[in-house]
Amino acid sequence: MSLSRLKPKILVVDDQPVNVKLLQRKLERQDMDIITALSGREAIEVCRAELPDLLLLDVMMPEMDGIEICRHLKAIPETAEIPVIFVTAKTSKEGKLEGLDAGAVDYITKPVDLDEMVARVRTQLRIQDVYRQNLMLQERLSESRQAAAIGAVTQGIAHNLNNLLGVVVGYLDLLKSMSDQPAMVMRSAEQMDVAVTRMANIVRQLSQLTTGRALLRTPHVLSQLLNTTLTLFLDANTQHPELMLDNRCPPETQLHTHAESFETALHHLLQNALESYRMDNPPERPEILVETLVEKQGDRDVLLLTIHDRGVGLPADLEKNVFEPFVTHKTAIGTGMGLTIARHNLRNLGGDVQIHPRAGGGTSVVVGLPLKP
Repeated sequence: MSLSRLKPKILVVDDQPVNVKLLQRKLERQDMDIITALSGREAIEVCRAELPDLLLLDVMMPEMDGIEICRHLKAIPETAEIPVIFVTAKTSKEGKLEGLDAGAVDYITKPVDLDEMVARVRTQLRIQDVYRQNLMLQERLSESRQAAAIGAVTQGIAHNLNNLLGVVVGYLDLLKSMSDQPAMVMRSAEQMDVAVTRMANIVRQLSQLTTGRALLRTPHVLSQLLNTTLTLFLDANTQHPELMLDNRCPPETQLHTHAESFETALHHLLQNALESYRMDNPPERPEILVETLVEKQGDRDVLLLTIHDRGVGLPADLEKNVFEPFVTHKTAIGTGMGLTIARHNLRNLGGDVQIHPRAGGGTSVVVGLPLKP
């Protein structure tokens, strides 16, 4: 029942006026607003115009029967959620199953017991009321989560930029006081350059998160896409990790994706695996294993890509919110956006990502991505 209406609105549909009048009078005595229709086409027109809270629909009618009317209404978005109770002389199991399959929520058999009819109507109205309240609650929860996420991002931006600005201001003061010492000037300028670069990275990464454009996905040979991405990652890192690929997908496997978004997401996940190793005492060659396979999930093929590391593992207090902005166990100022961007890109591509502790130490990041949209 709409919050703007105090009385529930019921549409009674029957080709026999005497039956319509009987149900109408009984329901009006229960403080309900009743509208009526004497044919299937009229019922559809009235339903779309009035949007009642419930339909009492006779099954056996000429031209268009109740089953056909119900299916038609369920195919229209604005009337699809309106509950339909069939009124019928059919008592067979097959007849009832046909009506329920068409979208009806209940059955009333003829001759109609009016008190039972009122009870069934009230039950469905209560169910609809609970359903609407749940929708409102979900909408409010979604708005609350969105507001909380915006607050977390804003707070993280302010915290990180303030810290980085503090670094720049500090080294500017050193420059002013030690302008006659070239070595100190050069060292201060280098540290300021690092801080400014990190500030620019935060702005660039935030722009990646706020993009809402639809991504054009084209087919790519998976093995070539992986080899290109892994090669670019190795070329960009001076730590020279031992990067191993175990590709169990057939050689001809194609992934329909936006190559740049896929490569960016995978790069951030690989970087996270590399940074999981202790930087104060890193191994000579940090190990990262990438495993891929195709799994059938329902009616579609899904690429499962797992990145394993043997780093320090994921702290228990970060497990639930590790993909949130600026959540990190690293100490460097200006970090903590990589996993957020990776998840954002993968979700834009129709997939998702999860992170789990790895048996024997370290973490395993699991990406699921449909091969085709």
